[in-house]
Formats: sequence, structure tokens, C-alpha cells
Amino acid sequence: MDGEINNFIKVWILTNTSLCYCYYIAAKIPKDIIRLISLLPIFYIFIIFPLNLHSFHLCGPTTFFLVWLGIFKLLLFSFNLGPLSPTPPTLVQFISIACLPIKIKQNPPQKSPKNTDQNPLSHQNNKNPSHQSTPKPKKSSILLAIKALLLALVIRTYEYIPHLHPYIILAMYCCHMYLGIELVLALSAIPARAILGFELEPQFTEPYLSTSLQDFWGRRWNLMVTNILRPVVYDPVRCISMRILGPRWSLFLAVMSTFAVSGLMHEAIYYYLTCVSPTWEVMWFFVLHGVCMAVEIEVKKAATDRWRLHPVVSMPLTIVFLAVTGNWLFFPQLRRNGVDLKAINEYGIMIDFVKAYLP
Repeated sequence: MDGEINNFIKVWILTNTSLCYCYYIAAKIPKDIIRLISLLPIFYIFIIFPLNLHSFHLCGPTTFFLVWLGIFKLLLFSFNLGPLSPTPPTLVQFISIACLPIKIKQNPPQKSPKNTDQNPLSHQNNKNPSHQSTPKPKKSSILLAIKALLLALVIRTYEYIPHLHPYIILAMYCCHMYLGIELVLALSAIPARAILGFELEPQFTEPYLSTSLQDFWGRRWNLMVTNILRPVVYDPVRCISMRILGPRWSLFLAVMSTFAVSGLMHEAIYYYLTCVSPTWEVMWFFVLHGVCMAVEIEVKKAATDRWRLHPVVSMPLTIVFLAVTGNWLFFPQLRRNGVDLKAINEYGIMIDFVKAYLP
């Protein structure tokens, strides 16, 4: 564990050094292709850095922060777009925004258009005002503490896996994934909020309350990914294809392109975690969800307000669909390569490591 921690520290020291180059040199280069070329070495460095880590809980988040969010943010930065443009006034702010899963809260958004299919990936396109509000800090802290306790309970329950029904194990895996990701992202955002005083957008909005796939992927689940995929993939594809295909098919192409890119990035993360060639199961998971969400959008347009499922029905249907397709396509590669057991065992290793350094 000591060697892994040392490698983790080295990776992030070199990451910060690389971002110093971006801030002091690349930012002074004219935007567009020239700046993009100047950032190609940083893209390569970000791709190889996570290969030095082997722990699930260190390699997974590092891969997500650098290979996905970091590269995509710098790609937008090449063209003076995205969260790094205009360039933040200080190096610390630049580094925080570039490599942490945060989005600084902007001015309150204008009222969203009535047609909810204008941007199905936007968490602002929702008639429910609860999706627009940000939880108060005290309430958020309490919810985070409750979720940490729930995660500890799930981890404790793993001791009884041989005696549990497969459906219960599936529910535990789903809870573990959600609670683990939310806690990791929340903890990684604490320095930006506490030290720099940033007021941040929520990273999750209680995805277990989702009433549809559009609600889940666009407004509730891991909004850091939604916020970065929208300007990198969805908006350009929609804009370019609009004149050729028209609004309906350009929407479909944009949604499918976004889910395809998300699938490719998940395949990349799986490779870093397993060091095994892709099986493309997780890619098909996202393609399936992209098709289903596109169909859902069309059904909503046709039904308008005349016929809608009550949330009491649509909520469990959405969660069951996510769980069933996840068990079919999302989790098998992780289970097949023992990543789930590796993650479970690492909790005990981390506890022993902390105890060894406590007085």
C-alpha cells in the first residue's frame, strides 16, 4: 500500500506540473489548432499516468479525472471554450477546475424552453423546480453523512454474499457504485469549496428519484460528465447535422453520439482497471440507453401532456430498467475480472493502512 500511495502522489505532482505548462505557456498560444497541438503532449501524459496505479480506489478516480474530464476540458480550452475559458485568474483555480470534478455555479439560468427535447442532456430543462435548486450546505452534509453510513453498511453486508440472493447482490452493487462515486466526487470537491471558496453546482441530484432515462442521464446522474459531454459532443454534432438532417434526426444523432462517446470512455476506464482487452459490453450498454432515451423523447413529444405515467409508476420502472441492463451489460466485465472483489478487499487494506499510522 505504501508503494501505491507514493505512486499516487507522484502522479498528481506531475499532473500539477503539466497543468502549470498549460496555464503559463499553452494559454498564451493563439487558440484553435496551434494551441491544440501544444496540448497534445499533455493529453499523452494524462493517458499514461493512471497506468502507474493498480488500486481500484486510486486508479479509477484518477483515470476519470485525467483521461476523461481533464483531456476533454483541455480540448475545449484549445478553442477558448468550456470551464477553463476565460482562463482562471490564478494557477490554483486553473488546476482545480482542470482536474477536479467540479463546475463553478454561474448566474441563475434563464427559464428553459417549454419543449424539453431541445437539449435532453441538460439538467436545466425540467419543469420541476426541485431540479433547479441546490441543497443547502448543512442539508448536503447531513445527506452525505447518511450516504457514507449506507456505503459502510453495504460493504459490511458483503461478508454474507454467499448466503444472499443474486437480486440482493445486484441491488448492493448498484448502491455501492452510486454511493461510492458520489462520495469520491464530493470529497474531491471539498478543497475547491473550502480553500478557494467556490460555489459549486451539484454533482448528483438524487438519481434514485429519476422518473425517466432523460431525467436520470441528463438531470440527476453524474452531472460533471453531462456538463462536459454537452459542449464536446452533443452541441457540435447537433449544430453540424441540423442543416443536413433536420431537427428530429439531428437530435437523434447528437444523443447517440454522446452515449457512444460515454461508452468509449467507460471502456477505457475498464481497461485501466482490468488491463484486459475491451469486450464492448459496456459500450452496448450506453448505445442501448441512447436508443431508448431517443425513443423516450419522441414518445414524450407525441404524448405532450395528455398522457404521462405517474411518478409512482415511472420511478420504479426507470430504476428496474437501469438495474436489469446494468446487470446484463455494465457489471459483467468487472465481475469477470474480479474488480468487484478487489474493490471490496481494498476497504480492509485501507482501514489497516490508516490504523498503522494512527497514534
